[in-house]
Amino acid sequence: MATRLFIDGEWTGASGGSFATVDPASAQVIDEVGSASRSDVDAAVGAARRALDAPEWAGLLPVQRAALLFRLADLIEQNSEEIARLETRDQGQPIGMSRQVSVAGAVEHFRYYAGWVTKIQGTTNPVSFPDTFHYTRREPIGVNALVTPWNFPLMILAWKLAPALATGNTVVIKPSEVTPLTTIRLIELTREAGFPRGVVNLVTGEGDVGAMLSAHMDVDHLSYTGSTAVGKMITKASAESNLKRLTLELGGKAPSIIAGDADIDAAVSGNILGSTHNSGQVCAACTRFYVDRKREQEFVDKMAAGVSELAIGPGLDESTQLGPLVSDKHRRHVERLVGTGRDEGAELVVGGTRVHRDGYFFAPTIFTGVTDQMTIMREEIFGPVLSVTTYADDDELAALIARANDTEYGLAASVWTRDIQTAQRLTSGIKAGGVFVNMPPIPDMAAPWGGYKASGWGREMGPWAIDAYTEVKSVWVNYGY
Repeated sequence: MATRLFIDGEWTGASGGSFATVDPASAQVIDEVGSASRSDVDAAVGAARRALDAPEWAGLLPVQRAALLFRLADLIEQNSEEIARLETRDQGQPIGMSRQVSVAGAVEHFRYYAGWVTKIQGTTNPVSFPDTFHYTRREPIGVNALVTPWNFPLMILAWKLAPALATGNTVVIKPSEVTPLTTIRLIELTREAGFPRGVVNLVTGEGDVGAMLSAHMDVDHLSYTGSTAVGKMITKASAESNLKRLTLELGGKAPSIIAGDADIDAAVSGNILGSTHNSGQVCAACTRFYVDRKREQEFVDKMAAGVSELAIGPGLDESTQLGPLVSDKHRRHVERLVGTGRDEGAELVVGGTRVHRDGYFFAPTIFTGVTDQMTIMREEIFGPVLSVTTYADDDELAALIARANDTEYGLAASVWTRDIQTAQRLTSGIKAGGVFVNMPPIPDMAAPWGGYKASGWGREMGPWAIDAYTEVKSVWVNYGY
């Protein structure tokens, strides 16, 4: 089964060979996974196109489509422990996170959008023509390519797949080649839930498979979560093919601002979570810390003590709080940037090295003495690396906002203060898709998720995802004819 793709309701052989997926906690191969060829991608897109208007799918009543989504959520929940352990083995995240965030979050998203199916409405509008009735309809975009990342493979797929199916679309899913296993398991459950053939298709493989979908003339919408560099390539491929609609959730370099009046203990505990969650492999992870100078030493000392106490180990160990980085390649990327921080004059407080055990572990790392132009303050590291700089006092808020915004990214930010005026000034001025006051950046299915600037296009979750997966049709009826 592992070397097979799912196309038109059947598991089929991958004609492009196979590749290995590796347990990052042990560096051991878990399984071999099929690599799709261009003909496989064409077959999957063709199956999705045929299913789009087939009566078995397009003819379902909204309540029937909702029932399929509720059934899928139930199946994920019934198999939750198996799926959580598979997610941890393939991605490395601690098992508690896999259970409580990845799997539970996927279940919640499918149930949330199952509830939306019967509430997707149009509008009636008072137009300026006599004897004319005008209304709008929301209709599925068509064939959707869902290209997902390796950091939260199951949950981020749910963010995309649930609203895509709720709105009547068909999909071709391409997971990251680094962490494909829970996606494969989810596809098995869509079949068990009873989705008609061709509605959900799976093509696994490396970046060339995603590139084929980006340029495919018969894909109507592509939703991608991943790096800004790849997002730019997807945008170019879309522009040069059929101008397919794009939803892009890309990189981040989230600032966390600690005001002079902040509850430092709360800020420390919240920012440890916000910066080391999933070993820092989170697009919204707080990585740039702006601390009131008079509170810097207290903040740094407590942060260093807190991250040093994190239990590091394999995700399947129930006591683990910090698992491995996802691959040796990614660990080398983190090491390179940590070395750059040292070379550019930042002061290493704690960490900065590999954890010497099997797998791809890296110690949580804190730098101080960081300037705004240093590489570690500008490039997305995607690891447990924290860079601390300071500002003089609250009178510098305008300048502080400019510093926080001095980045190509704008996905998330955190603000820590007891003063509502400070909170309002900062949240109004920071250019980010989500600003979190006295809490780390944590998304919710009912709230929009997406970024400004190079952090992407569009929004996921909540009713905004319904917008992302539908076209609005304008209907005019001249009843005086």
